[in-house]
Amino acid sequence: MSPVLLAACLFALGCYAVASVLVMARLIRGPRAQDRVLALDLLYLHGMLVMLVLGIRHGSDEYFEGALLIALFSFVSSAAMAKFLLRGEVIE
Repeated sequence: MSPVLLAACLFALGCYAVASVLVMARLIRGPRAQDRVLALDLLYLHGMLVMLVLGIRHGSDEYFEGALLIALFSFVSSAAMAKFLLRGEVIE
């Protein structure tokens, strides 16, 4: 791996770490439930992007499969939380 790509991966991981800390603050002290749901969805996105950057850095396909699973779980959980906030129940 070239030194430029390695530095870019480390920079991206650092930016995702800082952004995740800020999102955790919104998750903890969000004034409404919608803010907390959005923060949790953004944490899923950060987790998926970290997995993709690690896959590029290590040159392994397993990281990409993990990122796909995180994206799938993120969609399902966001849909369930939105339905819960709108109707008060998930399963009818």
